[in-house]
Amino acid sequence: MTLLHDGELSAAFDHAARRYDLLTAVNPGYRADLRRSARRLRLPGGGRGLRLLDLGCGTGTSTAALLASAPHAEIVAVDASAGMLERAAAKPWPSGVSFVHAPAEELAGVGGGFDAVFAAYLFRNVTDPDAVLAAVRTALEPGGRLAVHEYTLSGSAAHRAVWTAVCRGIVLPAGRLAGDGGLYRHLWRSVLAFDTVPEFAARLRRTGFRQVRALPLPGWQTGITHTVAAAAPDVSQETP
Repeated sequence: MTLLHDGELSAAFDHAARRYDLLTAVNPGYRADLRRSARRLRLPGGGRGLRLLDLGCGTGTSTAALLASAPHAEIVAVDASAGMLERAAAKPWPSGVSFVHAPAEELAGVGGGFDAVFAAYLFRNVTDPDAVLAAVRTALEPGGRLAVHEYTLSGSAAHRAVWTAVCRGIVLPAGRLAGDGGLYRHLWRSVLAFDTVPEFAARLRRTGFRQVRALPLPGWQTGITHTVAAAAPDVSQETP
């Protein structure tokens, strides 16, 4: 099962950036589900006084979802694809939102001190998910929150079959029509190759995250897409 990685994947996203919003718009619930996952961060006070990281922001749809749940927060949105980031930054944003071109593996250049991190459709696309999770934990303040919105299959053969049927019937033909067949083949195969949701929850716990909860999303994506919410340990929970 051939997957795209690193610079090759960023280049594929660069090429797809111009049509990306059009294709995601035909996915029922795509934006509503992102907003639901962002709300699951449970950020108080509309985010007032908080610094948030949108990791793998793409064209900014996840940034908009995070902003809707925390309109008073400072949001730093990061992506490895210059093309996707250009589309995101061109949209109208309040002054508290900024964009940084960087891969998820190089968060040290973005800084730390984040109260929460939102990562949508990111972790199955990185070469070393454990290293990125460790970097996220370092970037978070003690007790800071993480919400991962991802295609993470339940482990059921039925949900795996639904995903493949949707990809073969809709996603792959649309991707070929848009001239981005390679990227959308990667999408299909990367979901099948990535962790199931119990495996990803266990990965978070191994990386030191606490209060890990896997929450389903509604509609056709039930059992296919989940929010996995967690928290970095606070000072009292750190191992001496």
